[in-house]
Amino acid sequence: MATPNPIVTFVQARFFRWALRGRAPEAVPIKLTQRRVFVLPTRHGLGYALALLVMLVGAINYNLSLGYALVFLLAGLGATTILHTFRNLAQLQIRPGRCLPVFAGETARFGIVLDNLRRHSRPAIRLRLPGQTPVEVEVPESASIEVSLEMPSIRRGWLALPRITLETTYPLGLIRCWGYAAPELHCLIYPAPARQAPPFPIMPGEEGGSNSMASGMEDFSGLRAHQQADPLRHVAWKAVARIEQELLLTKQFSGAAAQTLWLDWDQVASSGDVEQKISVLTRWISDAHGLGLGWGLRIPGHELAPASDEAHFHACLKLLALYGQAA
Repeated sequence: MATPNPIVTFVQARFFRWALRGRAPEAVPIKLTQRRVFVLPTRHGLGYALALLVMLVGAINYNLSLGYALVFLLAGLGATTILHTFRNLAQLQIRPGRCLPVFAGETARFGIVLDNLRRHSRPAIRLRLPGQTPVEVEVPESASIEVSLEMPSIRRGWLALPRITLETTYPLGLIRCWGYAAPELHCLIYPAPARQAPPFPIMPGEEGGSNSMASGMEDFSGLRAHQQADPLRHVAWKAVARIEQELLLTKQFSGAAAQTLWLDWDQVASSGDVEQKISVLTRWISDAHGLGLGWGLRIPGHELAPASDEAHFHACLKLLALYGQAA
């Protein structure tokens, strides 16, 4: 991979700062005023202008009145196209939308809200993040729409929304109008779960040495596939023998003494790799949540009491995602 030229990088940074009329991120809502919309001809527009020039030379050479009329008519059409293309983008308003957390390696989706304050629709508006495929939308008249911009996630933590390029070539593709916006929006990237992780740790309970993995015995609620961390006394041996299969089944119970375990930083095999520990804990949390277990989490400097709801699941993953990073 080629090393970027520092001079080019500096010039680009200064240009984008000038184009944004300030530093990023910008205060919202962001409006693309006239000073923030830039206009240049496309390749088709340059070809169109060249064709008009050739036609004009021919009309002058042969003194063709109808040739003059055709050239001036097409030139007026081109000038009108500049106005319509500019109006299609100018005064568009941008706001940050929703951005749900994802695991590292998945695609982050940033929600961007476009507000059309005018009484006419805005067709063929394209939004693009650096290095990504543009998304084309139409903003209805006097309405708002939310656009999802995708970006790959690489590592855990906060992923900031980069600069957005908004552009249009409507209606004839002869003129390109574009502008930049940099609203403040971050996507939380959870750690990637380990592909291979040891079974859940089995720790003695605090009262009478009972296993914290023990299930409540009040009501039988069904069967599920056996997991390595399940106690052997909960295996449904009769059901396995009755259906004559090799896959073990585990009895599930509902009640006050539901399955609970502690996921502790120190329980992960020490290899000196912090990211590997975080990855294993993420796998344990995902598996425990999928099995409907209750769990608590202990990492250096933080402890979350046992729970099993959706909010606890996301709170644990956020804690791991931001571990060792600045708030």
